[in-house]
Amino acid sequence: MTGGRLSQKERQQIALGLADDLAYAEIARRLDRPTSTITREVMRNGGPTGYRADAAHRATERRAHRPKQTTPRAQGARTLGHQGDPEAVRQYEETFTSLLTAQGLPKIAARVLTSLLIAEAGSLTASELVQHLQVSPASISKAITFLDEQGLIRRERDERRRERYFADNDVWYQSTIASAHGSAQLAEVARQGVPVLGHGTQAATRLENIARFSDFIAETILRAAEQVREVLHTQPSDGPK
Repeated sequence: MTGGRLSQKERQQIALGLADDLAYAEIARRLDRPTSTITREVMRNGGPTGYRADAAHRATERRAHRPKQTTPRAQGARTLGHQGDPEAVRQYEETFTSLLTAQGLPKIAARVLTSLLIAEAGSLTASELVQHLQVSPASISKAITFLDEQGLIRRERDERRRERYFADNDVWYQSTIASAHGSAQLAEVARQGVPVLGHGTQAATRLENIARFSDFIAETILRAAEQVREVLHTQPSDGPK
């Protein structure tokens, strides 16, 4: 498997692969690179729709020529409580953040959620997030409000009366349930348009199909989420008595 930095030619092949709608794994296979390398390369350089080979290469060259000193981000990785290589933690954090951003989360909210997910203690305070992410307290507050409204985090007061933020094991369950409710709401509103536009018209039929599809998706997601949650939360038995 090829190692080292990506060449400009490889970046051009990545751009061509994205233009052909190839999966990251397929692009990685053609370049004999790990899929994680391709994912990180694309996400840190504009995402699948904004990736440009020449711009990505220039940006990498600029990063490579920066002074080799410990960055605030690398120092901040220790805030998460990990004992491993801070730079490796930082790179993984960047990859995960880029994925969340590509899926629709605002940048700072994605960075906050990633920090909470990978923090060894399972929680961080606002001041710890400010120190780790090197952003303003106002930015953290705005991101926390957004994540709280989406049901992606919870808040608690610790023994020092500081507010701590948690991304629990249920975070994806709550997010999935919210997505299912959104699909159900879409179905309801689409179906309201059927009598308005007239039964039997093409527009009404189109809306009815949207409603039926959204209903099915919502029901399937809810059922699957409950089943998975039940399995994951079931404690293994100690075996036959």
